[in-house]
Amino acid sequence: MPSTPESRTPESRTAEPRTPAPFTVDDYRARMDRAARSAADAGLAGVLVAPGPDLVYLTGYQPTAITERLTVLVLAAGRDPVLVVPTLEAPDAEKAPGAAALTLRDWTDGKDPYAVTAPLLDAEGRFGVSDNAWAMHLLGLQKQLSSTSYVSLTDALPMLRAVKDAHELERVAAAGAAADQAYGEILKVAFAGRRETEVAADLAALLMRFGHSQVDFTVVGSGPNGANPHHEAGERVIQRGDMVVLDFGGLKHGYGSDTTRSVHVGEPTAEEQRVHDLVREAQQAGFEAVRPGAACQDVDRAARKVITDAGYGAYFIHRTGHGIGVTTHEPPYMIEGEERPIVPGMCFSIEPGVYLPGRFGVRIEDIVTATEEGAGGGRRFNNTPREMAIVE
Repeated sequence: MPSTPESRTPESRTAEPRTPAPFTVDDYRARMDRAARSAADAGLAGVLVAPGPDLVYLTGYQPTAITERLTVLVLAAGRDPVLVVPTLEAPDAEKAPGAAALTLRDWTDGKDPYAVTAPLLDAEGRFGVSDNAWAMHLLGLQKQLSSTSYVSLTDALPMLRAVKDAHELERVAAAGAAADQAYGEILKVAFAGRRETEVAADLAALLMRFGHSQVDFTVVGSGPNGANPHHEAGERVIQRGDMVVLDFGGLKHGYGSDTTRSVHVGEPTAEEQRVHDLVREAQQAGFEAVRPGAACQDVDRAARKVITDAGYGAYFIHRTGHGIGVTTHEPPYMIEGEERPIVPGMCFSIEPGVYLPGRFGVRIEDIVTATEEGAGGGRRFNNTPREMAIVE
């Protein structure tokens, strides 16, 4: 196995948690009630949710195809939730896990879907709208109700999905364990002499092998390409002497994984080892800053201080972390200026990096969650060694 002994991943540390139980209609009812109450507390008349992650989270419904036909969930405090759908898609919507907690209202081709939806809305209200709503649908509603106004749901209710319950945490844990298993296996493959795209394909296959239903990204940045944090795997042939950044993740049981490790093909130089050790120290400092009540920016500050104090601050060019859940990137964000307090159940990445243009990059990333007793840490969902692994 082409890795150092400490880089091997014991099976006992990557054993997958049990398969989580399905969400119930009561789970979806509680989420919709909470969203409606939160909207009212934020001064909104309600929430309009288009097909996408928010709709899946709130109802369990995902149309088989997202088309130009209007589909929208209408939530408002004190009113029953209503899902407006095209008639031809109503049978699928009726089968959604959360369907029993809402009223279905369908419309047929040839009818005006905005005329069907308008009576459900406050004619002069301000509504939070899921970010992926189509402009044509908002404009259609505004034509019907010219005094309404709209705000991005991420701006209005950024924490709607941020705090995970125990059932959600099970899913994030399972996704993290599967990503760890994929990393353990990728250390066994040959790197030198192969294209980045080939290693990326191996990673994608491993994520699927360990239960992912969707692969969102497989960054393989070798040598100078590693200095680009979001490098898309290309045709560069990996060489001995390369540092290789591996950043990969996707969805399992509907929840995200996202982890990064930086490996080296053959023995590293003293500088490469020093930079890797520095990033590992910064990642640990960020993790130790996680505690209930601390500001999200405190995690960024802790990790960034380590790198800045070592003289590499100019080469840490992105935020320290992002939230994760039914999507691999969502609020909260671990970045300077984000004063929102950390709450137990929030799940987010801690992923500092150093990127030396034209030379190499290093990033180390784990998904973590804050816990009630988590003074100085919390819980990691990625547990593979953070020491540099040597591959061949």
